[in-house]
Amino acid sequence: MEKLPKIGLPILFGIVLIVILIAKSAVTIGSGEAGVLYKTFDNGVVTDAPPLGEGFHIVAPWNKVIVYEVRQQELFEKMKVLSSNGLEIQIDASAWYEPVYNQLGNLHQSLGQNYLQRVIQPAIRSAARSVIGRYTPDDLYSTKRDAIQVEIFEETKKILDRQFVQLNEVLVRDVTLPPTIKEAIERKLKQEQESLEYEFRLVTAAKEAEKVIIEAKGKADANRILSASLTDKILQDKGIEATVKLSESPNSKVIVIGSGDSGMPIILGNQ
Repeated sequence: MEKLPKIGLPILFGIVLIVILIAKSAVTIGSGEAGVLYKTFDNGVVTDAPPLGEGFHIVAPWNKVIVYEVRQQELFEKMKVLSSNGLEIQIDASAWYEPVYNQLGNLHQSLGQNYLQRVIQPAIRSAARSVIGRYTPDDLYSTKRDAIQVEIFEETKKILDRQFVQLNEVLVRDVTLPPTIKEAIERKLKQEQESLEYEFRLVTAAKEAEKVIIEAKGKADANRILSASLTDKILQDKGIEATVKLSESPNSKVIVIGSGDSGMPIILGNQ
């Protein structure tokens, strides 16, 4: 009986040691995350194998696992940049990005977990300055904003594609111009709109006048053709047709044949 505690202590100690080793070796990767394995005694960061995916993993207690978020993330940036004519403009933009999953080991080895500050922010700021510097405030305020957004995305993407980071989208949310410049642009746009409306009214009036002239010319031509075709013989025939129709009318009347000018009949009613 006295030997049982002596035998049980090493076993208990071993069990505790195993539990501690398992606890130190167990790694749980959460949803939307991945782990980079660092082997302390074997060349450090593992770059030639996929990262550890979501779920429970057992690793040697002397190794490390660095966890990264691999879901799409968003960066908000407020930047002051210069236009092509040297005016300071504020740009509010956001970038959607995520690390390249299969290159997570290389990302950790070359940039580390603060890769956002090391490459993404400098890249988007550099691209924005480069792109905005090619445009005037008028372009930024009006029709060119979508094109500028695309150009900033393309230039930023070229930089980040070499940095194991995937850029999904760049959105220019707002462009703030100096108040005096904004007012001048708005006045110019208003004047252009009024000018367009005036030109439209002139064109409309010209078309209406042209329509009236064409209609009048058509009527004049029709009357000229009709006058040329109405001979005395045709007029007499028309008069005779009208007389026959009137004679068939139930209204009382007196028709004197051949009493009118050119031999046309005179119709006397009872009124």
